[in-house]
Amino acid sequence: MAGYIFNLNSRDSLIDCIENGVYSTIINVPENGRWNRQIEGTFADFLSMKAGDNVYFFHERKIYGLGVLKKVGEDCKYLNFPESDLPVNPEYDEVRSNMLINEGLINIKNRCVCLFESSPEFFVRGVDMDDVLASNPQSFRMLRAFWKLSFVKVGDEENKALKDIILKSNEENLRSGRGRFAHHANLHPHVMNTVNGDYYLTSKNLLKNCSSDDLIGHEMAIEAALIDVLSAEDDTVFGKWDYISHQVIASPFKPIDYMDKMDIFGYRFIPSFDTISRYLLIEIKKDSATLDAIEQLMKYVDWINQEYSHGDYSMICAFLVAYDFPEEVISYRRGFCERNYIKGRRPAITAKWRNVRLIKYSFNRTTEKLEFTEVDPL
Repeated sequence: MAGYIFNLNSRDSLIDCIENGVYSTIINVPENGRWNRQIEGTFADFLSMKAGDNVYFFHERKIYGLGVLKKVGEDCKYLNFPESDLPVNPEYDEVRSNMLINEGLINIKNRCVCLFESSPEFFVRGVDMDDVLASNPQSFRMLRAFWKLSFVKVGDEENKALKDIILKSNEENLRSGRGRFAHHANLHPHVMNTVNGDYYLTSKNLLKNCSSDDLIGHEMAIEAALIDVLSAEDDTVFGKWDYISHQVIASPFKPIDYMDKMDIFGYRFIPSFDTISRYLLIEIKKDSATLDAIEQLMKYVDWINQEYSHGDYSMICAFLVAYDFPEEVISYRRGFCERNYIKGRRPAITAKWRNVRLIKYSFNRTTEKLEFTEVDPL
């Protein structure tokens, strides 16, 4: 399962979140009345949350755990008040009675909330970041890039390593039942009794906020919409995937601001097993695709092959999503997007990989959703 590490700025926030079983981050409306890339990314992160994902907290160099996102009503995450995903500042009196959470440290600036419970407990003893990274160095990727973010999502391998060090560090507390934060989740029943379809978190308003006819003006909004679609577990042109994330590191470690990041990364398991069978890569261009976009996509394909599939290109499914595809891009894909590789050893089998698909998007203003059409199918 995935995990989320939430960054908190005070001990009071840590205690309040764990006590109530609710997390949220402050979202301020920009002066121009349009969500910026960072805020759209925060909405995308909330959209990717699933019940059962692990929950951790980071405060003053230490990571505290352990909990899981909990389905309360229909989901584990919601808008804190209807249309709180619109970039407007309503008066507090207008929305106060309709807020899901309006207690403790959560107020009108907290536009999305997620709900969780302890699993098995939230331990008072946090684990220092250096001790976490040293406990299983090869497993940690996203945690090493946790910088200037409200929270970060980690995959199954990284989540398992983080869970292991927290449980090992609190083994005595597991046996004795001591050293645990109070956790009552008293706000969950109110959410259960209040929530309805007006609170469901989707990408519709993000898309409308930056659309012009059938074109979307921000690539991050398209990322959020894709996460929304792929997390719904419906079968689409992209297929079904068990893990979906965005802005995943795709370069050797270096200063964070210079790191390359994949727009969408994911994987699926062999049904009924925890063995990964395929990796997903989606590169997004809000306008027409370019030759540079093809080259960037293939750079990430090679990174996944090196870091995740370890030489087996057949595990990688790559997509380039754009508003339009000029003929020169289509032709370039046919010749450039190939890799020859070896499968097995005795006997060694040569194989050719060409699994790059071109997907044209358009915004349907009636349904307020993106529609996808494959261009030049393989």
